[in-house]
Amino acid sequence: MKITFFDTLPHEEKFLKKNLPEGLNTVFINESIHPSLETPEIALDSDIISVFTPSLLNKETLSRFKNLKFIVLRSVGYSHIDMYYAKENGIIVFNAPNYGDYTVAEYVFASLLALIRKIPQSNTALRMGNILLDKYIGVELFSKTMGVIGTGAIGSKVVKIAKGFSMNVLAYDLKQTTDAEYVSLDELCSRSDIISINTPLTPETLRMFDRNRINSLKKGVIIINTARGEIIDTDALYDAIVEQRVAYAALDVIECEDILWQKPTRARDFSNIKNNCLKNFLIANRLLKMDNVLITPHTAYDTKEATRRILEITLENINSCMNFDTGAKNQVLV
Repeated sequence: MKITFFDTLPHEEKFLKKNLPEGLNTVFINESIHPSLETPEIALDSDIISVFTPSLLNKETLSRFKNLKFIVLRSVGYSHIDMYYAKENGIIVFNAPNYGDYTVAEYVFASLLALIRKIPQSNTALRMGNILLDKYIGVELFSKTMGVIGTGAIGSKVVKIAKGFSMNVLAYDLKQTTDAEYVSLDELCSRSDIISINTPLTPETLRMFDRNRINSLKKGVIIINTARGEIIDTDALYDAIVEQRVAYAALDVIECEDILWQKPTRARDFSNIKNNCLKNFLIANRLLKMDNVLITPHTAYDTKEATRRILEITLENINSCMNFDTGAKNQVLV
């Protein structure tokens, strides 16, 4: 079988080459797959492709691979994959669940505390020789109400950590899986001082935080999003921050973030940019300049331990491809 890895970093390639099972014809490509890019000829006859989140596997892209039988994702989420096309064409998809449950949950609080305690600003000022204590007055977490949207593998850890800060915790999910007060989404939004979004991107959660939802939030709310950018309407969030209805926002993900991953040679290629993405990206750049907004480039997962687990799960999934049986572990079923 032939496997092509896209989005590969040097340390990933080194680890995989050392540990891949024998009998595989392997190709490593450090760039992503994208509809606007020509897929390298060497990859087109692959039986398996493995990608990370910057790659976009829509129908057009997937149809280029005539021998494709398996997709091995090095991520939990699969919103960047045309799952309908994969299912219709018998392509089996594997993801990498649970590699970063605590990693991402810890990042929720790392970004939250950095933001509300104004750590980046005070550090920068000190480096410049300025100590202006009145500018760095923050907000504490003790006794605040935190609303956790999505209490799966990551969200349930967020709940535990929040309780360690002596916070009151509300939760919203279709399944009640952790020790929290479960309420309706409307009630969570109206009562929460801080909202952490930890739900996958689905047709139901797309623009979950639209203008109406954002307008219903408690005045002065703090929003943390480590899930997917498309869950929040960027334009509506911007207006709410400007109008001081949202006090702070920590965003590890933004709408249309694949623009961030474009190579310099593609900087003026707008042919495959989705509707409103240029507008949303412009708004995100304006948010980036605000002191009460912290935006990071989808790095909540990025620790030594979690990235190692991704590669270990990837190896496990590749072995499942080579010895495939229906219902294999980590197979995405939609």
